[in-house]
Amino acid sequence: MVKGKKVGGESKVRLAPLRPQPAPLRNMIITSLRTAIETGQLEPGTRLIEKELCEQLNVSRTSLREALRELQAEGVFEQTSSRGLTVCDISQDDAENAYRIRAVLEALIVQQFIEKSDDKKIQMLVEQGHILKAAYQSGVLEDILSSKRAFYDLICSGAENPIAFGIINRLVLRTSSLRWRSMIRPERQNQSIKEISLLVSAIQNRDIDAARTAAIEHVNNAARSALGPRETRMGDAMPKLEKIV
Repeated sequence: MVKGKKVGGESKVRLAPLRPQPAPLRNMIITSLRTAIETGQLEPGTRLIEKELCEQLNVSRTSLREALRELQAEGVFEQTSSRGLTVCDISQDDAENAYRIRAVLEALIVQQFIEKSDDKKIQMLVEQGHILKAAYQSGVLEDILSSKRAFYDLICSGAENPIAFGIINRLVLRTSSLRWRSMIRPERQNQSIKEISLLVSAIQNRDIDAARTAAIEHVNNAARSALGPRETRMGDAMPKLEKIV
């Protein structure tokens, strides 16, 4: 509860202390839905049936709707004429733009990571790079996705740029239907291992120019793999669901 009174023409406000709360159920639902989209369980155009989702996730309709509203606001789901929600598709042009923006942002965060990180943080990234490359070698999509998230979590936390990280996450989610199909291809997995090796090596050497180039090339190659033959302009880019318990 907030109480206040006028003091010298200004309002003096007293805020009640906050009590630590566990992660909201809404966030858990969002994570589960996000994973389903990233792994292709929920494909573009899929109609979301609230009753089925509530049963699968073991959550209330109220909690589910809170999560759906948040993802709809981020452009992941869209309203249909029948008042239901479906998983958004993404046009070729929008996908190209998403990858272009990612290339710029990822170049920025690796530069900031080098500028702000000490040797300990860089060594942590090297170790996470080994884990990510092992995940690519395994070919297991879920392992690749979780390892990749952990890898970029480290970079963005070291770069101290949560704004960029939030934008990257939204862009990645919007292109998930293209991205997961690309990531399961053995040739793309092998290519990604080489790209991550170059990126980590540049960061280890604190070579900002090489790191930016490696980050951009990694995104551009991902775009080429995801978008197919039409994707020729990226070379010009700037430097069933588990229950919630």
